[in-house]
Amino acid sequence: MYMAIDGFQNNDKRVAVAEEKGVPMADVLVPFVTGMLFVANLGVLCWKFPRASAGALIVFFLGTTPGIHDFWTMEGEKRQANKINFCKNVALLGGALVFLEEANRHE
Repeated sequence: MYMAIDGFQNNDKRVAVAEEKGVPMADVLVPFVTGMLFVANLGVLCWKFPRASAGALIVFFLGTTPGIHDFWTMEGEKRQANKINFCKNVALLGGALVFLEEANRHE
């Protein structure tokens, strides 16, 4: 949820990054995806609609991680910072997959 709250607080910066990466309608999609991230985390935290919540997290990480944190195209400190964020997001994606499996087991 921290990522979503930070995303809302730094929306302009995130929109600018998305536009730089070629994301269409970044001014609309970035806040939408940030809201999806917030609601999905809230759903996991409260265990409400756990399959949909975990699925939304998976979609978020699969959709944003390789396009925004494409460290393999960068140099120096920018490369290192994006590599760390890429790896963090992959780990969180793994956690979302575990949540999805757990939700499927309890259905």
